[in-house]
Amino acid sequence: MKKIAMAIACLLAGFEMVGQTFAANDSTNARWVERDRDIRLPATDVHGQRVKAYIDDSPDPDYFHASPAAYASFNDFKFGVRIHWGIYSIWKMNRESWGFLELSNEKKQAYQLLYKQFNPTQFSADEWMRLFDSAGIKCMAFTTKHHEGFSMFDTKTRVTQRANYTATGGPVIEECDLAYSIMETPFKRDIVKELCDAAHRYHIKVDLYFSHPDWYDADFRPYNYHPLQTQDSKDSAAFYYGPAGDNFTKSFSNIIVPADSPEATQRMINRHRQQLTELLTNYGKIDMICLDQWMGPKVWPQMKETIKALRKIQPDVMFRARGIGNYGDYYTPEGFVPGSKENTKMPWMVIHTLGSSFSYDSVSAHYKGSAWIIQNLVDAVAKGGNFMVGIGPDGTGKFHPTAVKQLLETGDWLRINGEGIYGSRPRQDWQEGDFIRYTTTKDGKLVYAYVTQWPGKKLTLQTVRPKAGSPLFMLGYNQPLAWKYRSGKLTISLPAQMQDPANRPCQTAWAFKIEQ
Repeated sequence: MKKIAMAIACLLAGFEMVGQTFAANDSTNARWVERDRDIRLPATDVHGQRVKAYIDDSPDPDYFHASPAAYASFNDFKFGVRIHWGIYSIWKMNRESWGFLELSNEKKQAYQLLYKQFNPTQFSADEWMRLFDSAGIKCMAFTTKHHEGFSMFDTKTRVTQRANYTATGGPVIEECDLAYSIMETPFKRDIVKELCDAAHRYHIKVDLYFSHPDWYDADFRPYNYHPLQTQDSKDSAAFYYGPAGDNFTKSFSNIIVPADSPEATQRMINRHRQQLTELLTNYGKIDMICLDQWMGPKVWPQMKETIKALRKIQPDVMFRARGIGNYGDYYTPEGFVPGSKENTKMPWMVIHTLGSSFSYDSVSAHYKGSAWIIQNLVDAVAKGGNFMVGIGPDGTGKFHPTAVKQLLETGDWLRINGEGIYGSRPRQDWQEGDFIRYTTTKDGKLVYAYVTQWPGKKLTLQTVRPKAGSPLFMLGYNQPLAWKYRSGKLTISLPAQMQDPANRPCQTAWAFKIEQ
């Protein structure tokens, strides 16, 4: 019996050694794959330029980006929605919390107490997801915490120092003990959890926005834009980037408070790390973490360790590159679609406001229209990117009716034309002129030509040659179209009845499905 036990023990030890060998080989192979991927921001990325002086151009050898499968999944979803919501919606501040920096001391103090009124009784995560699903949206980004520091989730972290802007002789820093979160409002419901749970039910990807800076927590001074600037941040670039004093002046502030201490810096790093850990631990699968802003060179080593620790929790989460440079997995051209295909292996997603800002806009005329969404979506996808449209609810949790209408119109268009959008890839010849954009299937067998201006009786294309004898279709019209290919040009004849706009399958852009 002893011999049998010894044999089993040796066998198990052998399996363990084999497992370790395979693990080592997998790790080695992973390192080679990671090196060969060469994922980095384009030199033109604005936020990348702000941090390149102190963030490693090449990540540490022990760092891994999300897997190629996660990148492929990111490149498949194509259309998303970005929701900025917080206590600023009570005052209908149309620049999210950015306006806080420009408030008077009295207004700043009043703003910090708004959480005691926040009670969005009309909010329904399921209603939001039904809307997004009907609009053809495949990914939802939500602000878990914007710059002013209010957490829309049940964080267990505590703020221990904050500003009192109206104290005698103030502003002064005072001690406190609160989470400054949605759980301390009359609402007392974890909005992030409800949204994540609903998104998972509707198979909508989850992208959680998180601001590096925190203007409520005084421990975060003087990193980045912050209303509590110090003499150090005024005189030194060590807390920021660029010329000395830039941080100070761009915070719209003349406030100088005592310098931070090593203890305060460590509390800041710990709370920052713990909140991100909560987001990746408590809400199921998270597809993306949308980091925003940056913290500066003084704490970059600690920030890098935070990202490495987070990667271990959910290895396939995609990190937005803001504040972490080439440690990021994707980047976001903001307010514009790049003029051409990006020369980078790092995937990208345009973020753009449907109204005048990312937060709630009460003016119907400010919303840009479904045609604007569709044209930008087609343009971004043809160039290899995704398109995310930004909206925000009001203080009760409801979106503007005009925003809802325009999203639903986009969904109607995608139900007809989405097969050339979702899961597509960019073509080498991605455009012809101003009004024609191309996408292709992953295997390259099908090409979709999107025409954003009605071509008339015939459409002529010069960069695609159909397979001989193959049928050619306009999406939404179930009869094949007549076509001919001569002298390097494809000419497609359009039915006479379609010259009446009422008879076309859609009114904004038309897709032609071509077999190669």
